[in-house]
Amino acid sequence: MVRIKRVYDEPNRQDGLRILVDRLWPRGLKRTEARIDEWRWDLAPTAALRKWFRHDPKKWDDFQRRYRHELKTRGKLDALQELANRARQERITLLFGARDEDHNNAVVLKDLLEELLG
Repeated sequence: MVRIKRVYDEPNRQDGLRILVDRLWPRGLKRTEARIDEWRWDLAPTAALRKWFRHDPKKWDDFQRRYRHELKTRGKLDALQELANRARQERITLLFGARDEDHNNAVVLKDLLEELLG
C-alpha cells in the first residue's frame, strides 16, 4: 500500500515506512522531529523542472508528463520498481513538503507506484 502525506503532518504508526521524496530538506523541520526512514531526493524532480512548475495547477498535466519523462531518462524506473516491490510487503508513505496536497511530485510517484503494482 502506498500513501502520501505532508512531511509537516504528525507521524503515526499507520504511516509505515516514511520516505521523503523532495530534493530539498523541508524548511523549519528538524530531522529528529520528522521521523523519516529514508530520504529519496534522487527521485524528486530536477531543480529546473521544480522551478518551472512552481506548483501552478495550470501546469499540472504538463508537469506530470515532464516528471515521468525525467524519471525514465534519468534511469529511475528500477528504483521505482524496487519501491513498488517493497509496497507489496509493507505500507509506504511518501512524504512531501509542498502546501498543495493535490499538485506535487509525491502524487505522481504514488500513481507510478500503483501502476507498477498493477
